[in-house]
This record gives sequence, structure tokens and C-alpha cells, in this order.
Amino acid sequence: MNKPAESLPEAFGRARPVITSVRPVVDCGRYPAKASVGQPVAVEADIFADGPDDLRADVRFRHEDETEWQTAPLESVDNDHWRGEFPVPRPGCYCFRIVATVDAFTSWRRNLVARADSGPSLSLELLVGAELVRRAAARAEGAHYRRLGVLADQLERADGFELAIGAELAELMSHYPDPDPTAASETYDVEVERARARFSTWYELFPRSASPDPTRAGTLADVQARMPYISRLGFDVLYLPPIHPIGMTARKGPNGARVAGPDDPGSPWSIGRAAGGHTAVHPDLGTMADFDRLVAAAGAAGIEIALDLTFQCSPDHPWVAEHPDWFRRLPDGSVRTAENPPKRYEDVYPLDFETADWRQLWEALREVVEFWIGHGVRIFRVDNPHTKPMRFWEWLIAVVRADHPDVIMLAEAFTRPRVMEHLAKVGFSQSYTYFTWRNTARELEDYLTELTRTPVADFLRPNFWPNTPDILHEELQRGGRPTFMARLVLAATLAASYGIYGPAFELMVREAREPGSEEYLDSEKYEVRYWDLDRPDSLADFVARVNSIRTGHPALQQDRTLQFHGVDNDRLIVYSKTACSTSDAEDWDDAVLVAVNLDPGSMQAGTVFIDLAALGLDPAEPFSLHDLLSGNRHQWTGQANYIRLDPATMPAHIFHLERLAG
Repeated sequence: MNKPAESLPEAFGRARPVITSVRPVVDCGRYPAKASVGQPVAVEADIFADGPDDLRADVRFRHEDETEWQTAPLESVDNDHWRGEFPVPRPGCYCFRIVATVDAFTSWRRNLVARADSGPSLSLELLVGAELVRRAAARAEGAHYRRLGVLADQLERADGFELAIGAELAELMSHYPDPDPTAASETYDVEVERARARFSTWYELFPRSASPDPTRAGTLADVQARMPYISRLGFDVLYLPPIHPIGMTARKGPNGARVAGPDDPGSPWSIGRAAGGHTAVHPDLGTMADFDRLVAAAGAAGIEIALDLTFQCSPDHPWVAEHPDWFRRLPDGSVRTAENPPKRYEDVYPLDFETADWRQLWEALREVVEFWIGHGVRIFRVDNPHTKPMRFWEWLIAVVRADHPDVIMLAEAFTRPRVMEHLAKVGFSQSYTYFTWRNTARELEDYLTELTRTPVADFLRPNFWPNTPDILHEELQRGGRPTFMARLVLAATLAASYGIYGPAFELMVREAREPGSEEYLDSEKYEVRYWDLDRPDSLADFVARVNSIRTGHPALQQDRTLQFHGVDNDRLIVYSKTACSTSDAEDWDDAVLVAVNLDPGSMQAGTVFIDLAALGLDPAEPFSLHDLLSGNRHQWTGQANYIRLDPATMPAHIFHLERLAG
């Protein structure tokens, strides 16, 4: 700005609009924002100029493979804030910028109307308008060129006022706005992934516990045989913990005991022995051909296989002998084992990412990912990514997606908020969250507001898990069946992506290893379990019902329209989601209202105060609610309405809203 005026570009001094607070922008454009195919990118900014003139603004956008810019309009909503959206029909990187200019014609017309009420002659002002129309005609062709010329001549007459404020002239002029002078924002990137990065339903199981025969361990073939069950439950991602050979040295016993018996299978996260490492299948589970058949069978059922990406080794992994520099040594020459004080993992060697041989290490890990992509895997759940360098993940995800843009990576990072967020910035498609530890209505509302209403929503996609093999929360331990049902509904309707660790979830396994622990007693991490899927108390049918609702309602397949509603009982939580085909959130095509009783032991009732304006509902008109869980129908009118939920029968409502005419 301290340059002489004569050195500044011509457009610099004549472009009056100011464009600030552009979204979606991550770290001033250092990282791309996230979007997915099938959901337009919502863009917003504060745009204003000196004086009272009207402004016109739009967003210019293009795919990285395209050279021509496309244009979509922005609309002023309030207080100099503008919003709009642009479509993203295919994966890849899109770039966009916002362009604004003073709208001379609409400003002139508004002032013309104001002057008409003050009395002076309008003849001179009509001449000004005629000149604006002639400039537009010069930008037009064919019939529009001729018609604008005629209208310009007519404006110069004393009776041109009615023509000036008429609809025909406004419509024609809107097609040929003055392109100069314009102000433009910086150009920003949006990484667009396939729809499953936004909406996915995960089911986790241990293949070695998939046997229908309690006298033997399970195999990949048993997992394939279980596919109809998983499909019936409505899951579209089947996540398998590590399926690689398990080390023998320092193998863990039941419940994580430091000494294992001769028949104890060990932890799948202790990867590698003579039979192979990260690109091998455990011989007890089957062969690579069995895995390929599993991937094919899952695909035929509309399910994708997600593999665990665990970048650590057992002491017996081939890399330990082949690449000793990839592991950190203690002064006595031994390798430092993994630990998370007070926990110690003697059966795991962490990789040393500070090794001088880091380039070869990075390439070896990339080859692991490429190997499984070659066997049909496009989704990876990444174990503890926050314990590896951020620059490594940024590089790995970029080089993998350059050739395989359909790859999705879920970060299993129960870590500090800023670290979790940065993993999302560097490229992880989805992230585990703190949902498991958010249990009161206030905790849930505050946390979901952070995830959906702040700039975090521009780059972090949450994936909610009520349980994992590592986490059996106290709420599940003591709440029983109503809590399992309530937590499932919360996870499945608050977040577009969610998952459960099964069959432990649907069979409501809730016994902890010891009081105060979140570890399961007799955890599958250390031993083979047999699951009776036909138990009459199983929640399988309830899970299937909830997942069917998710599949049938676009409102639940995204997070950005989540809206909480007031209720006079803090043991109840009420919220809604809408889906619409336009940028107007109130003009919804699908709307779902959810109410959940957070008290597993008591019936709870209260008055719900619906935010009618947020849902585009008329306070005087009734609206219908179809409970998709019970099948019951209700009719409400106005803001305040009564609900009651008995956890002994059903701890939640999932209502489909319908407007009623008259």
C-alpha cells in the first residue's frame, strides 16, 4: 500500500467493494476446505463498499482439470453478509474466489424511485439510466442487443419512469451487468471427496471371533458368511482390525496380561512375524485369495471393506531385522517399546520417524497402502495417527489421492482438540471424536455446535462411535438397554457418519475389566470370543431400523443443518436436521426431528420449544410428525408442544416432519 499511486493497477483504484471473512477457508488458505460429491459447497463472505450503492457478488469456481471458470450468484442475507453455493459433481480439488462490483443500474433505479417522491424533474436521471442501458446493449447480442437499444431510447422520453422501474428492463439488465471495476478475493481450494466421505455407516468386527462354531476361531471365510447379517443391519462399511500375522515375542495374554499362554492369540495390533508383516494375511485367518473373495462379496452387498492402518511392529516383524535404523534404541541397545503411561505395550515397537532413513521409511509405508488398494480397499481406519508426524500424513494422503482420489481415511485420534483438528486439515477424510464422553444435553449441544457451526466444520468430518474395542464408557456399563438404544440414536442422527463395535454393541456387552476402567472384561483385543447373534435380547433389529431411517432420509446424511431446540427438561435433548434442493435451508424437502431421553432409569417429559423460523414453519399452521421408530403419528401447532419418553419402552423419537396445508 505504500507504493506511489501511478504504480498501482488501473482496477485497484476504481474497485470499491471490500470482501472479508470468506468461508470455507482453512488457515487463510494453507489447507483446502472439505466437501463431498452431491452436496453443493456453501460459500459466504462479508461484502460492502463505501456509500449506499447496491452491490453485486458471485463466486467463480472450477475443477482443477478445467481452465474455464463457472459462476454462481451470491445473495445478501443481512448486515453485509452474503451467501451462495456452487455444485461439485465430481471428486478432486476445486478452486474458488469471490468477485464483487457496484451494481450501477440497480443503484440508479433505487435512487430514481427515491427522487420521484421528492418532486424534481427526472429527465436528467432518465438520461443517466439510458446511458447505463446502452452500455449493457454493447455487451449483448441478437434480440437482446436490439431490445436494450430500443429501451434506452424510450428512457430518454419524459414518460420513461414506468419503463425504468418495470420488470422487463430489470430482467434484461441482470443478464449484462457491468464487469468493471470489480474486486476479487484470494483464490481458495476445496477438496471434494466421494459421498461416502460425508455419509457412512460403519460396523467393526474381529475376524477371529466371527466363527459360528464356538469350538474354533473365525476366518475371513466366516466374515464373508456373515455378510448377509451385516447387510441386514444396514451398514455400508465393514471395518476389520489388523488381519496381519501377530508376533510371538512379549505376546499379551487375556485382559492384557503381560504373560501369554501357548494358545493365546495375542493382540492384532502387534503386527508381524516370519509369516510376513503389513502386506500379509494371518495364516489362521486364511489367504490373500480369501481376502479378495471377501472384498468382492462385500461389494456385491453394497458394503466396503475398511482395513486398519497401524504403522507399528511386533518385535518379530521382518522390518526389525531388515531396517534396524527404523526403531529407536535405548542405551543398552534394546528397542524402546510402545507406552502410554501407565500403559505399556511390550509387544509393540513404534517406528522412529526421526530416523536418518526417513525417506525410505515413508516410501515403505506408502507401499503398504498401495498394496491394499491393489486388493480393492479404498477405506482405511488409521490407528493413532497423532503419534506420527503431521508432515508425513500430509505427504502420504496427497501422494495416495493423486492416483486414487476415492481413498477415504478415518483418523482414530482421541487426542487434544488442536491436534485432532490438524489431522483433518492435512487430509484425513473423517475423525473419531469426543462423542463417547459427551453425555448430558448441555455437553452434546455445546460439542455439536462446535463441530457444525464454527470454522471447524469446514475441514473436520466427525464419525461418532458409542463404543470401540478400547472404550466401554461408564454410561454403557451402568445404563443397560435404554442407554445402548439412546446412544445409538444420538450417534446415528447427530452425525452423518457413525459406527459401532459389534457384536459387542448389539449384544449389549457392558462388563468392565475392573471398576473405573473403560476396558472390556475378556476383551477381544487379546482373545477369541464367540457371539450368539440369535440371542432374543439382541438390538440387531433396532440397529437395522435406525440405519434404514438414515438411508431413507437425506436430512440425516449431512451435518450442516443440525439445529437444537429448547426443552424445559435437561434430561431430554431435541434437535432437527433438514435437507433441501436449494440454498434456502427453510425450503426443505426432508426434515427430521429427534428427541432422546438421556435418563435410562426414568420416564421423562417436557415441553419442547420448536424454532419454527429455523424450520420454515408457520406458527399458525399445524404440522405432522411421523415417528419412524414406533410408527405413531402426531400433529403439532405452534412453538410449544409436549413430549414424554419412557426408556422402558423406547428412549427416543425420530420424527419425520410434514407441512400440512390449511
